[in-house]
Amino acid sequence: MSKKIAERFQTAVPYGTLTVNLSGSFLLGLMIGSGRGTDFLLFAGTGFMGAYTTFSTFKLESVTLAGQSQFGKFAGYMGVTYLLGLVLAYTGYCLGRLL
Repeated sequence: MSKKIAERFQTAVPYGTLTVNLSGSFLLGLMIGSGRGTDFLLFAGTGFMGAYTTFSTFKLESVTLAGQSQFGKFAGYMGVTYLLGLVLAYTGYCLGRLL
């Protein structure tokens, strides 16, 4: 998914990784909010979501942006990933509690 989005939006900002990580934050919040058991959370949360999200790629891309002196894009990418990731995780959590 990340690669397809990156191919579509060829820019210095890695929108593919951003999309995957933000959707992963929401889905993980949804799983935790659903109140499922520990076994499910270990399998789906750690296993599936750990494989789905790309936070190591996020860090590499962040360092690359900074190394290319694209500090505005670097700061924006970092800020959006962390802030919106927290908002989406909390939103997923709240939705999971309602389901």
